[in-house]
Amino acid sequence: MYYKLIKNDFQKSKAVTLTTVFFVAAAAMLVSLAMILVINLTGAIDSMMTKAETPHFMQMHAGEVDMDRLNVFAEESEFVEEFQVLEFLNLEGARIVLADSSLAQSLQDNGVSRQSEKFDYLLGLDDEILTAEDGELFVPINYMRDGLAVVGDSALISGKEFTVAGFLRDSQMNSTLSSSKRLLVSDNDFEELRSSGSIEYLIEFRLNDLSDLGDFESEYNAAGLEANGPTITYPLFRLINSISDGMMIAVILLVSIMVVLIAFVSIRFTLLAKIEEDYCEIGVMKAIGLRLSDIKRIYLAKYAAIALIGSAIGYALSFLFKDLLLVNIRLFMGESDNASLAPLFGALGVFIIALTIMIYVNRVLKRFKKISAAEAIRFGMARGKSNTSKRLLLSENKLFNPNIFLGVKDVLARKGLYATMLVVLIISAFIMIIPQNLYNTISSENFVTYMGIGRSDMRIDIQQTDNISEKTAEVADKIETDGDIASYALLTTKTFDVIMEDGSTERIIIELGNHLEFPLEYTEGSAPVAENEISLSDINARELEKVTGDSIALLVNGVEKDFTISGVYSDVTNGGKTAKAAFVDDTAETMWSIINIELADALKVESKAREYQDNFGFAKVSAIDEYVLQTYGSTISSVGTAAYAAAAIALFICVLVTLLFMKMLVAKERYAIAVMKAFGYTTRDIRVQFASRAVFVLLIGVVTGTLLANSLGQLLAGQAIAYVGASSFSFTTNPVLSYLLSPLLMLSFVMIATVAGTADIAQIKISENIKE
Repeated sequence: MYYKLIKNDFQKSKAVTLTTVFFVAAAAMLVSLAMILVINLTGAIDSMMTKAETPHFMQMHAGEVDMDRLNVFAEESEFVEEFQVLEFLNLEGARIVLADSSLAQSLQDNGVSRQSEKFDYLLGLDDEILTAEDGELFVPINYMRDGLAVVGDSALISGKEFTVAGFLRDSQMNSTLSSSKRLLVSDNDFEELRSSGSIEYLIEFRLNDLSDLGDFESEYNAAGLEANGPTITYPLFRLINSISDGMMIAVILLVSIMVVLIAFVSIRFTLLAKIEEDYCEIGVMKAIGLRLSDIKRIYLAKYAAIALIGSAIGYALSFLFKDLLLVNIRLFMGESDNASLAPLFGALGVFIIALTIMIYVNRVLKRFKKISAAEAIRFGMARGKSNTSKRLLLSENKLFNPNIFLGVKDVLARKGLYATMLVVLIISAFIMIIPQNLYNTISSENFVTYMGIGRSDMRIDIQQTDNISEKTAEVADKIETDGDIASYALLTTKTFDVIMEDGSTERIIIELGNHLEFPLEYTEGSAPVAENEISLSDINARELEKVTGDSIALLVNGVEKDFTISGVYSDVTNGGKTAKAAFVDDTAETMWSIINIELADALKVESKAREYQDNFGFAKVSAIDEYVLQTYGSTISSVGTAAYAAAAIALFICVLVTLLFMKMLVAKERYAIAVMKAFGYTTRDIRVQFASRAVFVLLIGVVTGTLLANSLGQLLAGQAIAYVGASSFSFTTNPVLSYLLSPLLMLSFVMIATVAGTADIAQIKISENIKE
């Protein structure tokens, strides 16, 4: 019986049924995809880092290393399981040529390394531990993806010829957010190249228990061991590896939540429309004695079929798209050990969607209790309560066309009825505006100020070389006499000891110089100006449990000095653990220097960058725009594509839901429409009233959606951006696009849907819908 009823109902309302199935399938597909991707991403990262035996604690160090002291520390520490020091030979990009592609313009710190003997292995594409023979070169997988080399290509490093033997996965440096890239060569080739660059040491530890990482880090700092470089820990390695794909999954989850909400609203629309259409039949079934539960089963059977079919289609589609979305994860991290569990979790997500739909439908069907059999048989439809405000009288209307006035009045009188359509339009505005604003923000020239980098035209980095102070002064002298440069700021980075409350010390990286010339965006407070002021990165502020206005004690040249925290900023550089101050110190060793430059003519930035790169081969010179492009270019491009796709999706949702709502409204108000026709209203008059309702609800929805998108939406987007390190965040908007073109597009498409949805008004006959 149920099969025949469902089949007949599907055939009678194909468009509405297919639309509902579409939304259920879309929701199921997105939820299943998100679950599958999460399981594969976490499993792949864990698998790669386990096979590579990623260090739990790594201290990068430029300078001399006291191996005896480090060995004694490792042997005496109760936390250490294994310890090693690896050499990373940092080379100028121009010294590395892969096939026909020089790395001269690469902003990465490229260098060669030998395979580790204990842990931190460089893996092949089959997760094997690589071994390089003499003359062989294994290249980071990033360069394979970028098409710079293929297996068998010739390569040239500092004049020595190599053959590209394969590609490697580096559990530390896979991500584009990692500033360094390791190329693997044999021990003999490494020794032959040693004099071509500068050695940076990777001091690495694996602990007996990862939960002791905080205590071990404090112990290492207290021992005063080598620390002339960033410190990176296992959780940070894991985070860096997950960022790009993690953001993609976060976007899918966000969209899936919105689509699930819209699916529920669509089900409510179609179910209410069906109840209105079957109102008389429901009354008859109640009159002849059918139990309420039996009547509900008829409708539950239909929506169970819709949920089952939609969920099955969505689950199947998720397998169609999953391989496409898993390409990047498999390329950079390999296969997940949990891959076999992914389909089960996807199925679980789909099952939860289907079950939630049935619970929701059952709740909506509770309104059957309010249906009067006598009223349903007599009138053939529900007789709505008149809640029209007495203050809105047609006779007193002087501003609007009577039909427009009646349309607006109906919305105000029956707010609950239009609430569902309003929710959909608000969600549609969210889907359309948030990606636009996010794209405008991350593609704006000021976005770098949220990432711990001052906005300038050009940036010069002097690091991983000897005599940094002298070389920095040499570059500064050149800048002073360069008439093309309008202003510059020289910043030197050094390490100092922070005195903790218990008297122990921890090392902190501080950038010294003028921080007002090229300021950052601060989460709270402002840049340090006075010599007793310091600002902290967000991660440092949280770890040190400090806020703006607090004091902090540093050891400067062996003397304890108190500093006031002037502000907190976000930073993605050097593991996010940095600080900035304005005092002068000539005693601590310089780790690296950065010179930010503003040109008198910004159009000369490329030629000026080439000039300085040619004159100062020891420095890394880059235009800020090029820096952002190489670091975040793929993300910006993806968000731009997503913004256009989101706009198309939002407009499609507007059309589909407005169409469904108008059809439901026409079905619900057949009696009222017939009465208006009896009083002399034309079909055109009535359709204008319906259009006025839709436009009025749209205006409220767009205004509300825009306000929420720039408040709640900014908060949600800020959380996503915070995932890559920018804790301080506010939208950069394009007013014409966000506040004019987007609403006009939504208005146009809603009007088209309203015209199509109210076409049946012309078919409503007075004689068939007004009964005594």
